[in-house]
Amino acid sequence: MAKYLIALALFYSLSYASQAQTINSAEVLSRKQVPILCYHQIRDWRKSDKKVDKDYIIPPATFKAHIKMLADSGYHTILPDQLFDYLTKGTPLPAKPVMLTFDDTDGDQFTVARSELMKYGFKGVYFIVFTNINKNKYYMTRAQIRQLSDEGNVIACHTQDHTNFKKYTDKDWEPQIGTPTKKLERLTGKPVNYFAFPFGEWSSAGLPKLRSYGFKAAFQLSLPRDHNDPLMTIRRILSCGYWTAETLDYNIKHDFGRAQLRLVSNAKAKPEPAPVVK
Repeated sequence: MAKYLIALALFYSLSYASQAQTINSAEVLSRKQVPILCYHQIRDWRKSDKKVDKDYIIPPATFKAHIKMLADSGYHTILPDQLFDYLTKGTPLPAKPVMLTFDDTDGDQFTVARSELMKYGFKGVYFIVFTNINKNKYYMTRAQIRQLSDEGNVIACHTQDHTNFKKYTDKDWEPQIGTPTKKLERLTGKPVNYFAFPFGEWSSAGLPKLRSYGFKAAFQLSLPRDHNDPLMTIRRILSCGYWTAETLDYNIKHDFGRAQLRLVSNAKAKPEPAPVVK
């Protein structure tokens, strides 16, 4: 099994590295952006939660209202392979596509989000911080992550311990990217082809190195995409804990309703904060 996974990872790495050289970035940028939502903790607010934390903590009732709105509005969830094929080859997507992503391995993503998504036949993408697995009762277990994968959701890499991507030195790449990716592949028995940047922060200089680990695409938050490598800087919208279903609907239509946002090399955006202490 181990030899098979190593061979499979090598195949995908070589395949995607070659593929990256032939992808037309202008063509990718010309396609209408698909709404991609990002969730973190799904729990009720506490008195100790700061105002900025509440952007990243969505009460369960609000989360359920978000998902119901998407279903009632005719949205269909897609997974990263579908998005990749659409962006690179123009492969058609279902009507009103949306992608649901979950960062940081929070346990309520399994106990709350999973059942709500299943109610409507939705699938999600779970970006795993590897050291959070089995960390304590507030995070997912190995068995839960494997179950999500077996049920058709996508398990993806969010680094070993949420270290800021922009601060990586040569010694950081393997422990932060290579090692957790291999461990997730052993855990799920499937290739891990997608990555999300901690804090939503990235640097153009690091994208080729990230590609060398075999990722097909990487996801950030609200910064404009890199015009040379838009697949490695796919935008997501943070589903704020303050947003009603109506507010989310408005922001989806006004943020992702355009084919292409302005491209700025050193754009500023509100970064994702450090994970909230449980």
